[in-house]
Amino acid sequence: MTTDTNRDVSTVETDAPPDSRLEEVLDGLRRPDRRISSKYHYDERGSELFERITTLEEYYPTRVERALLEHRMPGWIADLCPATLVELGAGSAEKSRVLLDAMVRSGCGRAYVPVDVSADFLAATAAALREEYPGLVVMPEVADITEPLDLPSELPHPRWIAFLGSTLGNFEPHEATSLLTRVAGRLRSDDHFLLGVDLRPGRVKTVERIEQAYDDAAGVTAEFSLNILRVLNDEFGSDFDPTGFRHRSGYDVEAGRIETFLVSIRDQTVTFPGGHVFDIAEGEAIRSEISSKYDRPTIDGLFTDAGLAVDRWIEDEDGFYALVLGRPTR
Repeated sequence: MTTDTNRDVSTVETDAPPDSRLEEVLDGLRRPDRRISSKYHYDERGSELFERITTLEEYYPTRVERALLEHRMPGWIADLCPATLVELGAGSAEKSRVLLDAMVRSGCGRAYVPVDVSADFLAATAAALREEYPGLVVMPEVADITEPLDLPSELPHPRWIAFLGSTLGNFEPHEATSLLTRVAGRLRSDDHFLLGVDLRPGRVKTVERIEQAYDDAAGVTAEFSLNILRVLNDEFGSDFDPTGFRHRSGYDVEAGRIETFLVSIRDQTVTFPGGHVFDIAEGEAIRSEISSKYDRPTIDGLFTDAGLAVDRWIEDEDGFYALVLGRPTR
């Protein structure tokens, strides 16, 4: 589950051929450590469940990140005056409005490029933003952020590329480095990259507190987690029985991340069209998401490998969350 947008409210509509998406799912289920990409959590129901999660008391990332944005972005934007904001995994662009308001007030904002995989959702977001910001050019881009980033060439500089919600945490380290490298390749010397990161346990932020954010008392997160099976059934014609699995998540201290699994509560067989059959034993787990937590050295290392450097770093006083502004080094 992404931490905000990492719970990006987008559906699984991509330009990739259906056969390649199916093969991705099948390959994950064939592994000894079965897994499903977290991007398949999101259909309309999954998006609605995610929105409910972000309002839960247990789920701190959304409100802490927004508070940091509201507190720091006006000053950072006034200092650096970005003309264009590109947001990866924009979703409904709720938090983007904090940035856009500051850009408009500073007199420098000229363009906004929300990037998301859902064409319909993105079109609705863009239409609403055009009404709210009539002086801003809104140029939505339908794209999968795991693929090379292709931006309109006419975008005014300086540009900020934003990746909020600690969605980076949904990627394995090598995948995160690849994504950051692609971002760095789109930046000029006067451009910046804004990243939201969920921090590792510390003085106030305990492992227990992190785990509560991914396993709330009301069971909304569990319902969201199981929705991935319904999405696979609808998308690929499989016959998963969501009632045959339970949600399990926990913090892996060594890896520094939450890992979420769907655990089979009985021996069962799942089939996909084309004769693909999977026997899943009672107690066997399918990993459906990771959500890495970071510290400053880890981010410094990822940025260095990707051709970025930390320009500004700010975190809340209890050390739950950080906003990072990076610049290209190549």
